[in-house]
Amino acid sequence: MIEIQHTLVHEDVITENFVCHLDKCKGACCVEGDSGAPLEKTELKVLEEIYQEVKPYMTLKGIETVESAGTWVRDFEGDYTTPCVDTNKECAYVIWENGITKCAIEKAYLEGRIQWKKPISCHLYPIRITEYPEFDVLNYDRWNICHPACGFGDKLKIPVYAFLKEPLIRKYGEEWYDELEKAVGAK
Repeated sequence: MIEIQHTLVHEDVITENFVCHLDKCKGACCVEGDSGAPLEKTELKVLEEIYQEVKPYMTLKGIETVESAGTWVRDFEGDYTTPCVDTNKECAYVIWENGITKCAIEKAYLEGRIQWKKPISCHLYPIRITEYPEFDVLNYDRWNICHPACGFGDKLKIPVYAFLKEPLIRKYGEEWYDELEKAVGAK
């Protein structure tokens, strides 16, 4: 583990390579799993506030799910997540473009309708954060559906933390990311 400010970064985030390869996986991480995308407590209000701007981008099933379950739910472990269509299917905010899953929230963001890109857990994937009162632990979440991303990252020689520079800065700031790069000898 590498300590950066109030975080511990697992060495796999530094040593393993990863670059999403949507042409291969088709965005399976948005449609598979035990529950929706993890949400921070501060993101719950954001989802409620932006829903009407995101709604036009969503599928009918996604809209029906949000309007019956809410913009966020608690999963079987009591954690806040995005709601899922038909219980543990795709995230309610999933849309498809050319057979690849995309995010209705991110589409609304990219088109200038909202100022929030998407849940930080989605933006940071495959990093998963475990929060403790005094610090956060950043781990690399290995999932077989991401096998093409591992191979693509190896081919391009891009480590997980470098691939996720933008969301890491979004979460922890430029200074934090600069310290991480210095700690791993990237600068």
